[in-house]
Amino acid sequence: MLKEIKGKVWKLGDNIDTDVIYPGKCLPILDPQEMAKHALEGYDKDFPDKIQKGDIILGGSNFGCGSSREQAATSLKFAGISCIIAKSFSRIFFRNAINQGLALVQSKEAYDLIKPGEVITVDYARGEIITENTKVPFPPLPEIVMGILEDGGLIEHLKKSLKR
Repeated sequence: MLKEIKGKVWKLGDNIDTDVIYPGKCLPILDPQEMAKHALEGYDKDFPDKIQKGDIILGGSNFGCGSSREQAATSLKFAGISCIIAKSFSRIFFRNAINQGLALVQSKEAYDLIKPGEVITVDYARGEIITENTKVPFPPLPEIVMGILEDGGLIEHLKKSLKR
């Protein structure tokens, strides 16, 4: 069971769109490992080199807005991002991320309480974001979503479900 993750926070702003997350010029790339080399380069051209496995993105409102390109979520997952916490998400990005097995947490309070570079723990079982100084509650993800995340994405979840 996916119980908790711990990682360093990269704090971004509002309206981080899919073109910033994964530039349109990279759409012909099909290999997820290659996609990862371009994750968030529209935000900071050196960002892909800064990401460490397990890092967490903290976004403002409307994270993942813009196009429906699923490569945005794929590039972040394969870059090593373990979770994205945001005040709100674009509906399509939210769905694409879950389908890729990339965990998302919606919290309006977390953005103002967590500092860039801070190491936090996201406890899915308790529905808490734990910082050095505080605990921020969040609504638990539905059981079906947790199952998809635990299996590594929708395709793997369906493969497991069909074997049962």
